[in-house]
Amino acid sequence: MPLFGSTFSPKKTPPRKAASLSNLHLMDRSTREIELGLEYGSPAMNLAGQSLKFENGQWVAESGSFTGDRREMQRLRKRNQQLEEENNLLRLKVDILLDMLSETTAESHLMEKELEELKSHSRRRK
Repeated sequence: MPLFGSTFSPKKTPPRKAASLSNLHLMDRSTREIELGLEYGSPAMNLAGQSLKFENGQWVAESGSFTGDRREMQRLRKRNQQLEEENNLLRLKVDILLDMLSETTAESHLMEKELEELKSHSRRRK
């Protein structure tokens, strides 16, 4: 038993009421429309001096914002196409090599199994 009375037991604090920090619920509909607007528009960004806008699931350059050369763009698209074709060819080659490796491994296991059977068969004869 404690020397100076009961053990320390603080009172339980009552639960706090949930308070929203947003003042949006205080505004009427017309004020919200003026403040926030109905049309938020599509997202836009400026990247390396080029303005891009997100439309229909893709980033599209806004007209007149591209500062580069049209020939440079065509060259990059052609190079991209070449790299994609090369990538597809390399994937095909990898698939063929994996098939060949699987076939060779299966044949090797069969030969090892036959060799073990022949060894055990020859031991029985002796």
